[in-house]
Amino acid sequence: MYSFNITEFFVKGGIFMYPIAVCSVISLAIFMERLWNVRRKKIMPNGFADRIEKFLNDGKLGEATGFCERENSPLARILSTGIKNRGKARETIKAMMEETGRKETMRLFKNIEALSTIASISTLLGLLGTISGMIKIFAVISQQTVVNPTTLAGGISEALNTTAYGLTVAIPTIVFYKYLYGKVDAFILSMEEYSVHILEILKKE
Repeated sequence: MYSFNITEFFVKGGIFMYPIAVCSVISLAIFMERLWNVRRKKIMPNGFADRIEKFLNDGKLGEATGFCERENSPLARILSTGIKNRGKARETIKAMMEETGRKETMRLFKNIEALSTIASISTLLGLLGTISGMIKIFAVISQQTVVNPTTLAGGISEALNTTAYGLTVAIPTIVFYKYLYGKVDAFILSMEEYSVHILEILKKE
């Protein structure tokens, strides 16, 4: 009866299993780091926008600025830019808030694109392992009149195991990438809506 042995599976996969394993560790590390840092309470704290709006409607610009600085979230930094430049023209304030927003967007997307690259690399390494295994198989066939099935087994294992392992790493990595990208994209859209609303309050004279 066949029993799956992860160590044997890994060893039979050949040298390309090791860089694929490194890719899996990096992928998981990036996902966990981004999952921790891309949370609503770190980007758009509950009740933050309402308190800023109340401060502005009451004319308490100093309190609004101080509150933004204490929160130190992406949304707070964007709104703080608008509040600090309240006396300037509407288009100027908008441009400055958009510039801050672009910087915050880059921070939020930090390392997420790397997940897409890791998924591609893992797949290609699996394919390279497959080619390497096939080369070994055909080398054996070309050198032996009577082919020993046991001799071929090593090449077949390398060909199939690296492909399987490469896909095992690539598929969840793509899921990580899509999930984080969609989550960050939704936060960015919400921050844009809040920013436009606050801009209207600042220039509603």
